[in-house]
Amino acid sequence: MKRNPRDIEATHRKLSRRALLLGGAQAAFVGALAMRMRYMQVDQADQFRLLAEENRINIRLIPPTRGELFDRNGVILGQNVPSYRIIIVREDAGDVDKVISDLSRLIELRPEDVERARAEMRRSPPFLPITLADRITWEEISKVAVNAPALPGITPEVGLTRVYPWQGDFAHVIGYVGPVSDYDLSKMEDPEPVLRIPRFQIGKVGLEAKREDILRGKAGAKRVEVNATGRVMRELDRQEGQPGADLQMSVDAKLQHYVQARLGRESAAVVVMDCETGDLRAIASSPSFDPNLFVRGISVADYRGLTEDPYRPLANKTVQGTYPPGSTFKMITAMAALEEGMIEPEETVYCPGFLKVGSRRFHCWKRGGHGHVNLETSLKRSCDVYYYDLALKVGIDRISAMANRFGLGVRHELPMSAVADGLTPTQDWKQRVYGEGWLIGDTANASIGQGFMLASPLQLAVMSARIATGREVAPRLVKSINGIETPLIRGGSLGLNENNLRKMRKAMYAVSNDRRGTAYRSRIIAEGLRMAGKTGTSQVRNITAAERAAGVISNEDLPWERRDHALYVCFAPFEAPKYAVSVVVEHGGGGSRAAAPVARDVLLQALYDGTPPLEAYPKGDRSRIQAQQERLQREDRPTLDTDGNDRA
Repeated sequence: MKRNPRDIEATHRKLSRRALLLGGAQAAFVGALAMRMRYMQVDQADQFRLLAEENRINIRLIPPTRGELFDRNGVILGQNVPSYRIIIVREDAGDVDKVISDLSRLIELRPEDVERARAEMRRSPPFLPITLADRITWEEISKVAVNAPALPGITPEVGLTRVYPWQGDFAHVIGYVGPVSDYDLSKMEDPEPVLRIPRFQIGKVGLEAKREDILRGKAGAKRVEVNATGRVMRELDRQEGQPGADLQMSVDAKLQHYVQARLGRESAAVVVMDCETGDLRAIASSPSFDPNLFVRGISVADYRGLTEDPYRPLANKTVQGTYPPGSTFKMITAMAALEEGMIEPEETVYCPGFLKVGSRRFHCWKRGGHGHVNLETSLKRSCDVYYYDLALKVGIDRISAMANRFGLGVRHELPMSAVADGLTPTQDWKQRVYGEGWLIGDTANASIGQGFMLASPLQLAVMSARIATGREVAPRLVKSINGIETPLIRGGSLGLNENNLRKMRKAMYAVSNDRRGTAYRSRIIAEGLRMAGKTGTSQVRNITAAERAAGVISNEDLPWERRDHALYVCFAPFEAPKYAVSVVVEHGGGGSRAAAPVARDVLLQALYDGTPPLEAYPKGDRSRIQAQQERLQREDRPTLDTDGNDRA
């Protein structure tokens, strides 16, 4: 059928309009797209270039070098040594089990290390390197390097780790480092990113922990190019971090080693303090432990052995342990009475072996008593009744206040763990803590360093130094930081009557040098080096009336843990005090027998800066001392190689 020309013309007009509309829409879309492309490629080019760069380049932390530790003479105490380790990258290794099996034929792999590495691989990206073996020897790493082509994904590396070459000698002072744990991170409000680096080491206890802020240093950074999966392709540049500060301690490594060797396996503590500066020349707790065991993770068997030892090797007895000071406290009671003008040094008190207070008897250690004694005689022979009598006149509050002036019951700020406050009780203290009133019997007990009275060996050394000098000498452990001397607090006068202090020093001199003195057998006979001291014995059990009537059981017949603690404090030379020493031997029995000989030997070692001549000792002691010196020289300090392994 032939169409009408008019219809054909109308249809063409409709098609032309539609084509124009469609073409216009397409042109508008292409124009908008072109404008958007121009906007992104030209106007926003710098922003998108920056975003692309950030996706391509990562910034990674470089662990800082930890500061090292030295003694006062520059002897290294805590050092960084090369640590060889083997790392594995899971995606490069392919068959991880086969690679580990092949590696175990070359070097010995600890099962716990392998299991730990597998656990880390399971929770880490496949391209992240995981430590498979740490602190291996040079010979072992050489074997791995030679066989590297046959060990895909295995790479030998070298880093730094902490080693303590003096082993147990400074364990309680320096402490140790270890890998950052989840517990460590939980204690920090905003942990630094460097702490999340795998197996990064921080101080756990002791000086390492207390001065972590300056020992750690500041992390560096490096820019690395990574691919789309995040694997490192190359290093672009790096900015080195700031190493930690080196610390020089006040201790003398040679003297500290002697003290530890002299104590042996005894459960004891010794503090040697410079009377002039307050520097701690030795601060030793025994028995000790090897801190190197903790650096890479101590075994369960080794840790159990330390925690189950009744002598408590992990406890720092020098600052953490507090003990009834026993008769070493008698100088404080006497000074309180002298300063209050309640006694004269030559005034006597009669000691029949006890002092009756109300219906109770307070006994002297000497059952038959000492007769009439004055200040010097009472201290020389350690009469208890004399000090019971003084205390009842003076009162506990004045005694405690005097104790505080001499450094007892005061926390001395040192960068060591768990520094104890000690305890110098008062009437208000007992009411506040126990809800009970103070009894006159409490005062009598406190006067001879028993009852509630507690002091640490550090505090007893401070007390001795202050008696020797009359100044408020304060202990110092860190001598310098990066070669810059730390402030030295020489301390001003205690504000006490110098004549009273001279009387006290003279009485302490008699303790060690008078034939009837309790420490006479442990005296120093070298001219110009004579020692002044005071013995102490503190009870750890109650003696019943029945036992006292039948005869007090001797320490030797008691189980070790029920024996008395032995104490001794001293200073020398008497004319110009240089060092003050305190010794506490746990359950050692009498102070004159167990603690005084140790203090005398240590003091002479410090005064002579090495092995003293036999002529400094009484003739009767020389053969025993010579044998002891020879034995200690044979048992010299074992040395460590650069991997921290014992070569002895």
